[in-house]
Formats: sequence, C-alpha cells, structure tokens
Amino acid sequence: MTMAAMGGFALRMVRSTDLRLLWKIAYNFGYKGMRSVEKFKARLKQGITFPPFLYISITNGCNLRCQGCWVDVDKPAQLITFEHMDRLIRNAKKHGNSFFGILGGEPFIHPDLIRILKAHPDCYFQIFTNGQLITDEIAQQLHEAGNATPLISVEGSATVSDERRGRKNVLSKTLAGLETCVRHGLITGVATSACQSNFDDLVREEWIDELIRKGVHYTWFHTYRPVGPVANAQLALTPDQVNRLRRFVVDMRNRKPIAIVDAYYDDEGKALCPAATGISHHIGPFGDVEPCPIIQFARESIHDNDGDLYKTMTESPLLKDFRKTAAKATRGCIVLERPDLLKEVVERHSCRDTTLRKTAAVELAWMKSRPSQHQPGSEVPEGNFFYRFAKKNWFFGFGAYT
Repeated sequence: MTMAAMGGFALRMVRSTDLRLLWKIAYNFGYKGMRSVEKFKARLKQGITFPPFLYISITNGCNLRCQGCWVDVDKPAQLITFEHMDRLIRNAKKHGNSFFGILGGEPFIHPDLIRILKAHPDCYFQIFTNGQLITDEIAQQLHEAGNATPLISVEGSATVSDERRGRKNVLSKTLAGLETCVRHGLITGVATSACQSNFDDLVREEWIDELIRKGVHYTWFHTYRPVGPVANAQLALTPDQVNRLRRFVVDMRNRKPIAIVDAYYDDEGKALCPAATGISHHIGPFGDVEPCPIIQFARESIHDNDGDLYKTMTESPLLKDFRKTAAKATRGCIVLERPDLLKEVVERHSCRDTTLRKTAAVELAWMKSRPSQHQPGSEVPEGNFFYRFAKKNWFFGFGAYT
C-alpha cells in the first residue's frame, strides 16, 4: 500500500471495530503467527515438518450446492466433535500454532463452532463461510469471542451467484450476513473463487471500491480449480486471466485501503504451493489428514497416536512424499498440472478415499493436465515494501524448490 492507502486502512480498522478485537488479531494472529512460522523454520532445519497453519473442514454439511464443489455436501452431514477439535488445537498449540482456518461445507452448521472459538481465546480463527447463517445472535457471539474473522464467499452478480451456488437469492442472503458482521464490528473479509463466470464482474477496481463501501476489511481472490465429481472445467481461468488477476491484486494492494490476501506467490511473484512448502495442510470432516483440501486421500487421521497430531503429521510418509514430489514437479499446483504424479503418490501409499461418494480415485484418473499459477517469465513481484517484507520472511518457498 502507499502511505495514503495504509493510513486509510488503519483508520477504517480503528473506526469499524473495537480495541479488544484489534488486539486479538494483532497479537494472536499477527505476532503469534510470525512466531509460529519462526518455530516452523527452526524445525525445518532439523528435518521436521509440522505446519504452522492448519486448515480444518469441521463438517461436510452445507446449505448450498455450488458448482465444482469437491465436498460431499449432498451426503449426510459429518462433523469433527468438540472434544476432538479441542484435543487437536491443544496439541498444535504445544508446538507454537495459534492460527486455524475453519472450513466446511458450511462451518456455521456445526453446533459447537462458537464453543470451539471460546475454548481457545489465545488462538485466532478464520471462518470460510457463505454468510447466510450469520444472524445477529451469531454475530454477537463472534464479537464476544473476539478471536475469529468471517471470510464470506461472494461469487458474482445475483444471477451468477444463483447459478454457481445452486440456490435462489444467494447473493442477497450472503450480503445480509456480510452486513450483519460489519454492523457488529467484526473484522470481516470477502473471498471469491475467480472463474470465467465472475471474472469480469469482480476482478475490477469498482468491486474493490464497493467492498470498501460495505465495510469489508480484507478480500481474498482464489483461482477456481476444476476438481471433484463435476469438475466444470469450462469455468477455469486461462493462463492470461491468472496473470491478469495477479497484476490486479498487486495493483489494488498499492492503491486501496483494504487488505488483499493471496497465498500462492512469494515476494518475487514466483508461484508457490502452501502444501508443497509444508506451511499448511488440511484435516477433513472425518479427521483425515490430507495434503490440502482438494486432495481427498489420506493414510493418517487425527485419531492416530492417541490424538498426537504432531507425531502423526511429522511422521507421515504420505505428506513427506507429497511435499517432495510436488515441489520437484512444479512451483504451482500439482493437482492441476501433474495429476498423474499425484495419482502415483496416492497409489504408492495405498491411500484411502476420504470422500463419502468413494469416487475420488476415478476422478483423479480422469483429470487432465491444466495450467496453474506457475508461469515462468511472467512473475509479478510484490510492489509494496510491507507485503514484500512479510512474504520474504514468513510466507515463501522455505527451501522447498531448491
């Protein structure tokens, strides 16, 4: 950001929430998050990989039916119990972790979500949600907890949202949840899976300005990945669009008083995969330990080793092989670029299919090689000193690609 944009962003943050919530995100997420990455880097020097950031799908249940969703939302809802979540988080905290991404399905379907947040006031949680279940009561409880940020998914115009998400009036209901979060002083984000049907509507300056007007504090543009039982490859971005999205994000970061997240590039604009670097892995709604959310294969579970997640993940031959294979093959997404290599890893370790539909192996076998964010020669370096410094020190390749 320019100094003007940074000043505007700081002013927006101070005016839109309270000091307790600002302290929670600054200390639990900011300071402790940096400290957890330093512990991660120290472990790497010893040949030990335990991710500082864990992403957990606490349920497969959802009230929407999105195109291209790889989660079995149409099957009976499964969830990770409070007791197992509590044990998992406590185990990770022993090794310096303080940040957890909460996914689904729809996380607010989980009856103990707020209880989980309040049980760990020394942690920070990012909740990936469609926002439709966030009532005034829920928003007030989130404010009381103070240690969670809702990241609300917006996938396009009213027409596009209904088509993409398989229900009627999706956008209006989602924006109502967004407004509720902002009104209750929550630090609120908006996520978009950029694809063919929403690229022209949302990858533009006017949309960023609209988010700022709505009181949104940060946004995150993912790129659509054609995976799952109905991959919808026609929605995938072209390599040129992926590059345009990257340029757009870097430009908007410099000029707008809003934070813009991305997790797939380093400070020099080179592609990276968080799972390949080992900075994050995923836990599914059955407790399966997976390389990342779109890889629905596992050998280990959070229930192994009497619930010692650190032991399970650091000794996992699957995770180790995946990281090595992915980093050797590409700086981008191995799922998209080299599904054949991923298939070999899965078969080499006799992995189980962690879906309820039990067709993940067939889906993987049918996948074709597609471009990802790895485009050598088209790198767009971070244009702002603060983003560049943060990425260089706390979110980069960690030697995975050397």
